[in-house]
Amino acid sequence: MITAGKFRRYHGEGIRQLLNLRIQYLNLRDGFRIIIGLWQSWRLLGRIRPDVVFTRGGFVSVPVALSSRLRRIPFITHDSDSTPSLANRIIAPWATLHAVALPVQYYPYPETKTVCVGVPISAEYKPVSKEVMHSLRTGLGLSGFEYVICVTGGGNGAKKLNDIFIDNARFLLKQYPNMAIIHIAGRSLADDVSKAYAGWLSPNDRSRVIVKDYVTDLYRYSGAADIIIARGGATNLAEFATQHKACIIIPSPQLIWNVKNTQTLADVNAIIMLSEDQAEHERRMAYTIAGLIDNPKTREELANKFAQFSKPNATTDLVKLILSVADKNRS
Repeated sequence: MITAGKFRRYHGEGIRQLLNLRIQYLNLRDGFRIIIGLWQSWRLLGRIRPDVVFTRGGFVSVPVALSSRLRRIPFITHDSDSTPSLANRIIAPWATLHAVALPVQYYPYPETKTVCVGVPISAEYKPVSKEVMHSLRTGLGLSGFEYVICVTGGGNGAKKLNDIFIDNARFLLKQYPNMAIIHIAGRSLADDVSKAYAGWLSPNDRSRVIVKDYVTDLYRYSGAADIIIARGGATNLAEFATQHKACIIIPSPQLIWNVKNTQTLADVNAIIMLSEDQAEHERRMAYTIAGLIDNPKTREELANKFAQFSKPNATTDLVKLILSVADKNRS
């Protein structure tokens, strides 16, 4: 066990955080925990004697990485998001290498110590050809539809995203009689989403909407879709880029890394970004989707641009990077 502490800071809270005595107390307490964790890490690393340490950047990594430096054990950081975590920024000066998800120019690390490897994802995510898409649709019972939209807010869903899309679904289903919708709503939200669709849609239109709570084979649903509506999580973005999908991303404003991931890709026209406020405008999301449906060339260009950020060999490349540092340390 390693004792560790986190530095609490909340996006949008501003000076109110400084006036919150509980937050300040917890930050001070956790500062002492980090000092204890340094001693524990020093002892543990001395006993294990690893050739290399790899960290994804959670707060527990700070005492471990600093102790690695003190013991002259090389360590590698990894950033899935376009913005390094606070932990990785703290330990960055002493890292041997920085593995990152996006091209190195997006990160504040020295380029000579930074390697773009991507985000490790399941091997099930591969480029989706028309033939593969048709096969996936057949497996899902959707082969008779011309257009398929996939909506996902992540494993636990996203209520705001669900509500926004439901408000736009009636227009889309009326506008496109050959459209089907796959809505992955989240474990605790699926019942409410199903009831909302039943209340908004005619029985015929409701039959064209598949609502799922949680899936372990998202690649089938995303692969079957022409357009994906999602949040800005790094892993999902890596998965959809690998599948060469046109995406409309509505990041969670509370998760600043969601916003920055999305903005980074939107700035180079790899995805379409809508803020929650923009998406809440009447039919704004529906018109954005319709613009892509009605312009297959634009949809293809968007998907191809996004695909340029895919790193299908991320897992292998990251392992090779870790082993190369380990081998160099042993030699």
